[in-house]
Amino acid sequence: MMRHSIKTGFSFGLTSGIITTLGLIVGLNSGTRSELAVIGGILTIAIADAFSDALGIHISEESEIKHTPKEIWESTVSTFLFKFVFAITFVFPILLFPLMIAVIVSIFWGISLLGIFSFYIAKEQKIKPWKAIMEHLIIAFVVIISTNIVGDLIRITLI
Repeated sequence: MMRHSIKTGFSFGLTSGIITTLGLIVGLNSGTRSELAVIGGILTIAIADAFSDALGIHISEESEIKHTPKEIWESTVSTFLFKFVFAITFVFPILLFPLMIAVIVSIFWGISLLGIFSFYIAKEQKIKPWKAIMEHLIIAFVVIISTNIVGDLIRITLI
C-alpha cells in the first residue's frame, strides 16, 4: 500500500504532468508548427511547472495542519519527481516521429495513462470505472481542444 504522501505526489504529478504537457504540446504545435518550440515547452513544463506544483502541494499540505514535516516533504518531492517524469515522457514521441504524428502519439499516450490511472482510482474507491474515466478524459479533451483553438488563433493573427 502506498503511503498517502507519496500517493498525493503520484496522483497530482501524473495528472498535472499529462494534462499540462498535452495542452502545451497541442497549443504550441498548432501555434508554431515547430518541433523545437514543442520540445522546449515540454522541458520547461518538466522543470518549472514541476517545481511550481511541488511548492503548491507543499503549501497545501502545510495549510491542512494535519501532516508531519516528513509527510509534507514526501508529498513535495514525489510531486516534483512524478510531474517531471511524466512530462519528460512526452519528449520521446517528438524525437521519434514527425511533429504531427508525434502530437497524435502524445495524445494517445497521455489519454491512455490518464484512463488507466482513472480506472485504478475508481476501483480503489469502489465506483463505476467508466464514470471516473469519462469524467477525467472529458477534462483532458477540453484542454486539448481549447489549446488547439488558442494555438490556431495565435498563428492566424500573428501571420
